[in-house]
Amino acid sequence: MDYSEIEILFAEDSMDDATLTIRALRKGGLTNKLHHVIDGAEALDFLYCKGAYSGRNINDHLKLIMLDLKMPKVSGMEVLEKVKGDPFFKSVPVVILTSSKEDPDIKKCYELGANSYIVKPVGSDNFFQAIKALSFYWMISNQPPHHV
Repeated sequence: MDYSEIEILFAEDSMDDATLTIRALRKGGLTNKLHHVIDGAEALDFLYCKGAYSGRNINDHLKLIMLDLKMPKVSGMEVLEKVKGDPFFKSVPVVILTSSKEDPDIKKCYELGANSYIVKPVGSDNFFQAIKALSFYWMISNQPPHHV
């Protein structure tokens, strides 16, 4: 598989939530360059070109990482900490997309360098609007630094 076109890494273990999010992104016209993984370990494998992703070129930079917090194997918070602690990935925006409204989670994610923290809206209309706005901002409006 050619991963060079991937712009969004989306880590979400709930297939229902993943389907809704991908559908919302599709409505916004932004899914052709999205790669969905089901846990934090797979997200790290993708980022660091290990395991099933050993053929991916690490220099193919992402525009956005979307993380659920509560995932098996490696949590979204652990992925966030690894990404923001690595100078190679530090400038890639990370959006936490989770059902956790817990203040300690929100505070910790921002301390670790999250660029945004979005609590998944319960109503599907609100959810679609939030995802479309998120994708428009991070993929179209935001100007990331240029990679060498």
